[in-house]
Amino acid sequence: MNALAVTLLKLAVAVAPLVALAWGLHVYPRRRLVLLALVPSAVSFALLGWDQALSVVVGLDIACVGLAIGDLLTLPRKDRFSVDRQTRHVSSLRKPHPVAIVVNNHSRRGYRIAIRDAVAAELHPEPDRFNLKLPGGSKTTLDYRLCAARRGAFELSGVHVRVRSRLGFWQRLLVYPCETKLSVYPDMQQLGQYALLARTDRLNLLGVRRVRRVGQDHDFERLRDYTVDDNYKHIDWRSTARRRKLTVKDFQTSQSQRIIFLVDCGRMMTNEAVGLSLLDHGLNALLMLSYVALRQGDSVGLIAFSDAVHRFVPARGGMSQMNRLLHASFDRFPELVESRYDLAFRYLASHCRKRSLVVLLSNVIDEVNAKAIERYLANLVGRHLPLGVLLRDRRMFEAVESPSPENANLWRSAAAAEILTWRHQVLTDLQAKGVLMLDVLPENMTAPLVNRYLEVKARHLL
Repeated sequence: MNALAVTLLKLAVAVAPLVALAWGLHVYPRRRLVLLALVPSAVSFALLGWDQALSVVVGLDIACVGLAIGDLLTLPRKDRFSVDRQTRHVSSLRKPHPVAIVVNNHSRRGYRIAIRDAVAAELHPEPDRFNLKLPGGSKTTLDYRLCAARRGAFELSGVHVRVRSRLGFWQRLLVYPCETKLSVYPDMQQLGQYALLARTDRLNLLGVRRVRRVGQDHDFERLRDYTVDDNYKHIDWRSTARRRKLTVKDFQTSQSQRIIFLVDCGRMMTNEAVGLSLLDHGLNALLMLSYVALRQGDSVGLIAFSDAVHRFVPARGGMSQMNRLLHASFDRFPELVESRYDLAFRYLASHCRKRSLVVLLSNVIDEVNAKAIERYLANLVGRHLPLGVLLRDRRMFEAVESPSPENANLWRSAAAAEILTWRHQVLTDLQAKGVLMLDVLPENMTAPLVNRYLEVKARHLL
């Protein structure tokens, strides 16, 4: 028992300095130090057959300890380096976001260092670590990219630097605080793409088709090149003669109309399609349609709800409204709760009294929600123009379209066909009650939604 106590005491004496270094200075031994300690340990076996080997073992122990302590003193202090992070504070979902880390070495010596930025796992840094040799008195910039897998507000806390001692027996972990707040918004780059194609009359590349107006507004808007779908009566012959190219007049549609989005953030929107939740796809389409409507001179508002009303953005016009919509929606996520449509539509009735195009973004997979959506959307007919956007489940259609289902797949196809038949009946009943409906795949929702809005404007349904 005494021998065991002595052994444990020796082990504690040996480990205590390492624990103190790790706890107070964040200094840790490397593999080289372990290999160095194995040298006197291996030589100590010579004591079994050579009594005079004791002096050799003690000498090696002293030499190894001295070498380790001497190398420990070569580790730099924290003030020998300075680190800064440079990046924009706004990013788009699943789009590359550049980040630069600037590292300064204020000492005369060069060091081998490893650098890793403290970012959330959902941001997917690429590359996630840098290994380099930093010469004395030098400055280097390390560039990498983030690709956010979800929306929301993130905080980049600090940059972790791991530096080696001169002989490589020790390493020290240094943390340099670089507080950066990063807001990941839904995909906003599609808005710039829309603006570019709108200026060159190539919106058909986004799936947005030209809608023939019923009747004609009389407020002149602009002159543009003639296309085959244009009415020849709108050709401006003076401008055509001057430009030597067929030129037509564009007229403004009715403005100062209102769009209110009702966004379901409950359990129906938790499914995923193409790596994004249904809510993410819905917000991307919402922002695109808001951008189009605001450019048309309309007002846009938002109500986000699940088991309660979470966000409300009053309907306003002007491009500054895009910022309000972005800030209200970028950190909303689907929740595994039952959506309260009664609260959402009651809130709509008390806060939005003027006639509006009410766009409900949701999904139906059971009769309870289907009946609630049918009841509340149908009650809006007359006071507002309701548009229900129900998102499809691609797996249901793939199961039905299976070429030769057999065994278990046969029952799976039959169940999917029954659900789709029921779903089609729900859509038919809603349309019969005067509700506009849009039944689309989540990833293909943007263009059909914009086209339906343009159709409503062209037919003067509001």
